[in-house]
Amino acid sequence: MDLAFSQEQPQAIKNASITFQQLTHEISRVIVGQHDTILFTMIALLCDGHLLIEGVPGIAKTTLIKTVAQTLGVSFKRLQFTPDLLPADIIGTMIYNQKTNDFETKRGPIFANLILADEINRAPAKAQAALLEAMQERQVTIGSDTYLLESPFLVFATQNPLEQEGTYRLPEAQIDRFMFKLHMTYPSRDQEKEILARVFNPASITNILSHADIATAQKLVRSVYVNQHIVDYIVSLVEATRTPTKYQLDNLAEAIQDGASPRATIALYHAAQAHAFIQQRHFVTPDDVKAVAKPVMRHRITLSYHAEADNIITDDLITTIVKTVPTP
Repeated sequence: MDLAFSQEQPQAIKNASITFQQLTHEISRVIVGQHDTILFTMIALLCDGHLLIEGVPGIAKTTLIKTVAQTLGVSFKRLQFTPDLLPADIIGTMIYNQKTNDFETKRGPIFANLILADEINRAPAKAQAALLEAMQERQVTIGSDTYLLESPFLVFATQNPLEQEGTYRLPEAQIDRFMFKLHMTYPSRDQEKEILARVFNPASITNILSHADIATAQKLVRSVYVNQHIVDYIVSLVEATRTPTKYQLDNLAEAIQDGASPRATIALYHAAQAHAFIQQRHFVTPDDVKAVAKPVMRHRITLSYHAEADNIITDDLITTIVKTVPTP
């Protein structure tokens, strides 16, 4: 049955969305606050998209991803990125078997459904680049052979702010492959008290979703209706980052060196569908697009030297763009 045109689609979306609300509740039993981060983690899962979470050490970035893995019936591997990490440590390598007088493939930890790339910016570009093929094409090449990765394949990475000692800036080709970039902030005073209470009374996590549940939900998300006016709106938002003057945003022209890539357009489209799904709707509204605009585009806009000198941040530019570009 084609869910995109079935009468059962709205009810199917509602039922599946309730399951993801349960998943969110289960994660919130461990993670205090950080509601936006949890929401976009769910959206990344629904879109089969990769996620980059930035925050200072000790703020529960790794704990969040490990908790998500516990609630999903998928294979999980953690990769600790360090300055001496090699590409072979990630994807695998060819080893010589003396018994058979032949080379055999030793698969690396990349062969899992959910990869935690912990502190990804503590490894140099050579190690980071080992993820490029896997993240974009869902495959890896070891020697002369290419291996497909099992679906779903998700890379959830954490990184410390670049001001931290011992970090490397992610290459543009690498960071563009992440669907979202999220910022985790310090908890409030009350939330920090709750964190202390949970340290001495940790919650046990229940598995919520299976492979089949995830695949069904992802299919439902792709069937969420997107009107042509919404498509035009998405394209306009991305275009405004490249040619601000076309949208009467002359003051942004000097601040933006490079605008968002076509991957941003695709990510906005799919993320808006997933956001509507979470809201138990079978159609996308402009508010869905606005809700996902910052996490999708903040890491895909390159600021000019003058903008960085003036401490301008991409989130402020995106806010201005969303307010200026006409809403359908």
